[in-house]
Amino acid sequence: MSATAVDPVSATPMTGSKEMSLEEPKKMTREDWRKKKELEEQRKLGNAPAEVDEEGKDINPHIPQYISSVPWYIDPSKRPTLKHQRPQPEKQKQFSSSGEWYKRGVKENSITTKYRKGACENCGAMTHKRKDCFERPRRVGAKFTGTNIAPDEHVQPQLMFDYDGKRDRWNGYNPEEHMKIVEEYAKVDLAKRTLKAQKLQEELASGKLVEQANSPKHQWGEEEPNSQMEKDHNSEDEDEDKYADDIDMPGQNFDSKRRITVRNLRIREDIAKYLRNLDPNSAYYDPKTRAMRENPYANAGKNPDEVSYAGDNFVRYTGDTISMAQTQLFAWEAYDKGSEVHLQADPTKLELLYKSFKVKKEDFKEQQKESILEKYGGQEHLDAPPAELLLAQTEDYVEYSRHGTVIKGQERAVACSKYEEDVKINNHTHIWGSYWKEGRWGYKCCHSFFKYSYCTGEAGKESVNSEECIINDATGEESVKKPQTLMELHQEKLKEEKKKKKKKKKHRKSSSDSDDEERKQEKLKKALNAEEARLLHVKEIMQIDERKRPYNSIYETREPTEEEMEAYRMKRQRPDDPMASFLGQ
Repeated sequence: MSATAVDPVSATPMTGSKEMSLEEPKKMTREDWRKKKELEEQRKLGNAPAEVDEEGKDINPHIPQYISSVPWYIDPSKRPTLKHQRPQPEKQKQFSSSGEWYKRGVKENSITTKYRKGACENCGAMTHKRKDCFERPRRVGAKFTGTNIAPDEHVQPQLMFDYDGKRDRWNGYNPEEHMKIVEEYAKVDLAKRTLKAQKLQEELASGKLVEQANSPKHQWGEEEPNSQMEKDHNSEDEDEDKYADDIDMPGQNFDSKRRITVRNLRIREDIAKYLRNLDPNSAYYDPKTRAMRENPYANAGKNPDEVSYAGDNFVRYTGDTISMAQTQLFAWEAYDKGSEVHLQADPTKLELLYKSFKVKKEDFKEQQKESILEKYGGQEHLDAPPAELLLAQTEDYVEYSRHGTVIKGQERAVACSKYEEDVKINNHTHIWGSYWKEGRWGYKCCHSFFKYSYCTGEAGKESVNSEECIINDATGEESVKKPQTLMELHQEKLKEEKKKKKKKKKHRKSSSDSDDEERKQEKLKKALNAEEARLLHVKEIMQIDERKRPYNSIYETREPTEEEMEAYRMKRQRPDDPMASFLGQ
């Protein structure tokens, strides 16, 4: 007996709908496939509008199909979209807005008069516990007294800002706080005005203003500059100008106890940095620090040396900044190669090492250049004259005559002297230096050797010649030898004897110096022998065990002599010296 299985009634429509939803797409015909490919090519060329997804956004036709097509297990309709490629909203971080900030102070609206359970035992606030309370510990806490309960603090929100929000300088600033300062200054100004009006009323009542108005100096306009009227009744602008000389320099306040300096404070006569170039794409100006680091004239094609302001960073590359950076780079390279140098720790050693390195580098380049020239030749090409002399031609237009003189054209300018030229003073017809005789300069017109003398003309020449003749005659007469007396002969003999005695003394001194040298050599020889003996003694003691070594066996309190110090220097071993191994030979 066979039994037929009967399906439930509700199972049939469900299976039918599932089969309908998972129905495979119909196979495209060759014509449909060709049209689809043509449409894709037209979209890539821009002749057809781009495909649109379910959100109305265009899909780039150059995106591959495996990216734009949706998997069949996610969307059965298989409509192209890029939603699955974009960041999902549930995975995006929620950042705080620019207006949100931490709340300051306490809640002043709600004042509690009764202690609440779970509040701070010291002050009575609900926002913290006793161990976190910042108020001074009370003798009897608010938990037991129930009076003078402190207000609750604001519960601070957990703010999370994005990149720009973290670097916003003005985030959390309340502009209304500045209005308090404005109101304070307004009150001070109002108080000044009321005091000034009250003082005027008192002077009018006492009659001082009437006396000053009736004074003769006031009537003739000769009022004293330091009068009471000028001191008290000038306008505010006049008061500011009156004490302008007493104001401190911009950016500094010189006081006996304090000195305050403001960075980047601009003098009002100078042009503001943000007004030098109004192009919005030029150098950025930071209003908080008043700094413009880049050159505002960079896009204008101007040389930084020609403009009055080339940015704040321009100063960083002037002076010894570049040489300092080169020295620091050399220090790093030398440290990597084993040299113990440091720019901040030992700058003098680094500077000397860097100078010697540059000298050796230049010498090495010269030697390399000379070796290449010796090996391959070509020195004559380096010593070649300039191109102007080789080609013997220039771009200057010059006309010459048959004799070679320049008729028309630019001649070579004569080098000017730093002294005044062709200046004739004191009636001279020639300049100073036109006459020279016996190593002295003078004037050719009068043969005078004094620069600021007056010209005497031919008479001066004759007088100079006559004086020369007289001097020559006198010298000729003196040249004749006179017979010497017995007294003069005796004095000459004494002088010769003194000279001989001096020579003998010098000879004795030289012999004594040689004796001193011999004594020094003998002392040095003895000191060298003693030093060798001391070194042998030290070597023997160092070979003994420390526990068996005698106490203070090498220590001496006597001050060494010069010969002993010289012997120590001569016998001292230097392990770092490459020639140390040859000292013992």
